[in-house]
Amino acid sequence: MNHPDPTKTNVLGEEMLSWISDLMPLNRSITGQGLRQTLSYIQDRLPGFTIHEVATGTPAFDWTVPDEWNVTAAYLEDEDGNRFADFSTHNLHLVGYSEPINQWLSWEDLQPHLYSLSDKPDAIPYITSYYQKGWGFCLSHNERETMKPGRYRAVVEATLEPGSLSYGELVLPGESTQEVLLSTYVCHPSMANNELSGPAVVTALGQWLATQDRKYTYRLVFVPETIGSIVYLSRNLDHMKANTLAGFQVTCVGDDRAYSYLESRLGNTYADRILRHVLHHHAGDYDSYDFTIRGSDERQYCSPGVNLPVATFCRSKFGTYPEYHTSLDDLSVVSAKGLRGALEVLQKCVQAIEINARHLATIPCEPQFGKYDLYPKVDTVGSGIDIRPLRDLYAYSDGNHDLLDIAERMDRPISDYYDVLDKLKACGLLKACEGSQS
Repeated sequence: MNHPDPTKTNVLGEEMLSWISDLMPLNRSITGQGLRQTLSYIQDRLPGFTIHEVATGTPAFDWTVPDEWNVTAAYLEDEDGNRFADFSTHNLHLVGYSEPINQWLSWEDLQPHLYSLSDKPDAIPYITSYYQKGWGFCLSHNERETMKPGRYRAVVEATLEPGSLSYGELVLPGESTQEVLLSTYVCHPSMANNELSGPAVVTALGQWLATQDRKYTYRLVFVPETIGSIVYLSRNLDHMKANTLAGFQVTCVGDDRAYSYLESRLGNTYADRILRHVLHHHAGDYDSYDFTIRGSDERQYCSPGVNLPVATFCRSKFGTYPEYHTSLDDLSVVSAKGLRGALEVLQKCVQAIEINARHLATIPCEPQFGKYDLYPKVDTVGSGIDIRPLRDLYAYSDGNHDLLDIAERMDRPISDYYDVLDKLKACGLLKACEGSQS
């Protein structure tokens, strides 16, 4: 597998940012045309990407695919014709899955249907009510303060009726049927970091993976959060339990403030090992979170009865940055640099998984590395530093320690051992153990 080209990665950072900009206006939800349009956009950038439709009423474990929701218009209007919380200006103004309504209400009757944040007066909050019937409007506290007591007409022109839930996937076969899962969600409206950074980075990773020689198979999954991953697992669980080597839930990866890791349910999977290692050496400092403060689709992938080896990767973790779940999570929150850094982390995780294995030294005692042209021609003071990865790799290649074990013991990035591993194998000094992977 090739090392990423830094120049190309820089270009991809800007390209990912443009994808987010294109997708920002769409009114995504757990079903509906905004979700389909988003998946179609991704399909145009990932050859082989397949969009699936699952009919309303389809059971998925303890859940059922809900009615499909689509919106034409929504607003509040006072008796003078002034409009407030107008969906046409920002789709966060409407509570997700609001039922159709066209009704005049008193000031008092309207208040339970309004949502704003007094501590963030410029922000429109993101509110949903997927599984309980109702309707509502979200607006900035500043806009709410301009509304005067009186009668208001609430208008929601929407359909909520049998349809389908959409999700997308791309499976890139490798030499092995063992798989690496990369999952992200595509169901939130008009929020850049929380919603669109994950799909952008996983799409870019898919483009890169498609150009690589792959030992393992890669399963890229784009689903509406919670119900989408539950539906996906209900259709693929037996296969995924039998074949998933490692998995990463990818979300909130577009800012450049932090790197974050949310562990799997027990924190001891192969994905945990890989992600912790890469973040330690890529970012230095990163925020680590216990599974008890989970919140995304790791809840489903790691649940009892599923128990896949999945860890969650973020830049600033969901729920921790001030713009989260509001209209303030706009294009100013994400950056080409932030997206590029997230992509590099996942590329390094993939490279580590691809190359990691247990190896066995073929010669008792330390070989005479010089005769294989593996030592410097002249032994000078300090020259031993250049060959430490070579010597350490050989010393610990006893068939019991994989490359990641060795890198961790030496507190070096696993990438320090890629070239020397190739050289030792080319010289016949190391051989891979049969069926070796962690």
